[in-house]
Amino acid sequence: MRMNAENKIVHRKSSNRKSPIKVGVYGGSFNPVHYGHVGLAKWVMERTDLDELWLMVSPLNPLKASGSANGLTSGSANDLTSNFEQRLAAVREAVRDIPGVKVSDFEFSLPRPSYTANTLRALQLAYPEYDFTLVIGEDNLAIFDKWREYEYILANFRIFVYPRKGAILNSQSPILHSKNVVFLEGAPLFNISSTELRARQAKR
Repeated sequence: MRMNAENKIVHRKSSNRKSPIKVGVYGGSFNPVHYGHVGLAKWVMERTDLDELWLMVSPLNPLKASGSANGLTSGSANDLTSNFEQRLAAVREAVRDIPGVKVSDFEFSLPRPSYTANTLRALQLAYPEYDFTLVIGEDNLAIFDKWREYEYILANFRIFVYPRKGAILNSQSPILHSKNVVFLEGAPLFNISSTELRARQAKR
């Protein structure tokens, strides 16, 4: 689903260095990193106004927890701290040749679970000279109202939305009509996920 012209991406970067550095925050477990992550990162840097894109490797995703109605878990199923260093190194290697793309372990030092609102708030405090934009898939936008403090995120940050297979968006949702929600028109659709890759590896 695509919205009106107000929600379409503005191309090319600004050369005015007096303006804030525009940084995209693309979070995930990257377990494992794959060509979809890499391809999207490259496209974003080539086709949007972002100066940098930070791949935020997360130790724990609160919305991917199992057996918990509120998206939290007390178990270890979604606590990925045990392989964090390996994931971090793999992501760095995967994007090392893409200008402007950086890999961050910033979330690893924050309280868990890794709520995006907390991460963005902490980033603003740590880097007040930067202008942060959240980068998410359509599947996450479809459940955005379930995110902790989603109203805060929506009111204070641009949100770049890239296409995801099977995502169903409610056209009546006010979230989709927010001036801060920007659909990445023309972004490639990668028919792959880390979950699928792990399932394939488990069958070997």
